[in-house]
Amino acid sequence: MRTRWCCCCQPMPESEALSSATLVFAEDVTLDLPVAHGGAPLCGRLKAEPEDFQVEEIPLDEPEDEGEHLLLGVRKRGLDTLEVARRLARHAGVHWRAVGFAGLKDRHALTWQRFSVHLPGRAVDWASLDDDSLCITVLGRRRRKLRRGELAGNRFTLRLQAITGDREAAEVVLAACRRRGIPNYFGAQRFGRGSSNLIRAQALFNRRLRRLPPEQLRMVTSAARSYLFNAVLAERVRAGDWDRPLPGEVLLHAVEGRALPFAAGAAELANAVAAGKWHPSGPLPGRVGHCLAPQAEAAVREAAVLARSPFPQWVDWLAGHGFDALRRALRVLPEGLEWEWEHDALVLRFALPSGSYATALVRELMVPECA
Repeated sequence: MRTRWCCCCQPMPESEALSSATLVFAEDVTLDLPVAHGGAPLCGRLKAEPEDFQVEEIPLDEPEDEGEHLLLGVRKRGLDTLEVARRLARHAGVHWRAVGFAGLKDRHALTWQRFSVHLPGRAVDWASLDDDSLCITVLGRRRRKLRRGELAGNRFTLRLQAITGDREAAEVVLAACRRRGIPNYFGAQRFGRGSSNLIRAQALFNRRLRRLPPEQLRMVTSAARSYLFNAVLAERVRAGDWDRPLPGEVLLHAVEGRALPFAAGAAELANAVAAGKWHPSGPLPGRVGHCLAPQAEAAVREAAVLARSPFPQWVDWLAGHGFDALRRALRVLPEGLEWEWEHDALVLRFALPSGSYATALVRELMVPECA
């Protein structure tokens, strides 16, 4: 029997890839993902106002004294990142591809982030763009365009409104999140409004959708890989071993991101995982051979999830179209997690590394407003 490409684990029989089954996606595919710390003890609202969800990028580097790319600090309210990028491009009279940014930020939020605009030797009056939704500060210049992921992380200030429930239990959950971390789920915004990115991804994999512009293709394939990762992580959370290594686990360094295989009985490395220095990892599926592959029990557990129909078809399409397999940490530790009760609100302050979602912490603590 011929075999096909899979993620970073073992190849699967080609016959499994031929399933034409499709999934029906919920409006929010993250709502039913299992939590790690005993169940959310609170009910309430998040993002009642943009000021309830504040995000500030933590840059990787400082502005430079020279370069062809102007570096801007942008405070935005009620706008998404792509819309801001288009506004900057139009105002500067450049193509939208001349604008760079490190991360996508929510529309319904108050955020501070950096953009670069390719403007060699040119000055632009940015003040005329300032209004209640947008405020721009010139930070300096840089030699290269800002690229996706080119940031150290994000600082969050969240205000959970109309809180009801057991506050003492919430304190216990928050302490557990600070000590053990949280499952590193991709958030709902990754999948588009009404899971639209997943719907288009599935149509693409089923050959009902032939072509997409490059930016849309990137978004829908990222959504599909994120959905597969969440499915693997959810099984680890249900089993209670999402934050400790299995035999054959691929571990990722918490700061440097480098990978290391875990062997059963490696007590020193197990202690380093317990201390948060290394994290267990899950797959972002693609072509084999481009990252360390899990072995033994870790590989078996991961492959069992990815064998569910129609996942083999998804993985086959991703591998066949040149997407390289990657690994992502199953766990994330909120840095500097603090909280404060204000009447019927709870204010959370913490930082997360690039690519992690604040909503992964909120879902451990709170469910949407109860009836």
